[in-house]
Amino acid sequence: MKPSFLSAAVLILAALPAAAADLAAFPDGKARDFADLKAPVRIVNFWGSYCKPCVKEMPEMSAWFKKQKKGSVDLVGIAVDRKENIAAFLKQTPVSYPVWHYTGNDSRSFMKAHGNTVGALPFTTVEAVKCGKREAILGGIDSKKLDEAVKKAAAACK
Repeated sequence: MKPSFLSAAVLILAALPAAAADLAAFPDGKARDFADLKAPVRIVNFWGSYCKPCVKEMPEMSAWFKKQKKGSVDLVGIAVDRKENIAAFLKQTPVSYPVWHYTGNDSRSFMKAHGNTVGALPFTTVEAVKCGKREAILGGIDSKKLDEAVKKAAAACK
């Protein structure tokens, strides 16, 4: 029996990285997509409340983000965790940037599609949207690393 066009399309769609439906704003649950981020530099930080380096870096990232010129950088935290853990964590450690919840079923594949070949947390990408220059940073991040990565990303598009 020959495979049909429909079955081929289903297989192709199943192999694609996470769809917008796999990301939801926290806590309201509104579907989100990276296209919602409009600044020239986009920072995406993958984290979990169970990850000690994630917990350590978030207050500094929050303070760093507050100091950025409005509209110059988008920073979003993607929580790879259960909703109740996210809520409890953010009550104790509020952040100044938006948090989205990964709601899909395969966080490793989702992170791999964004450059995290190891599947470990924390993991951050810094991307110059206009030219697609992306740096992947595995492990904890601080304001100095953020400054350097943003500077590199912005320079890549000139």
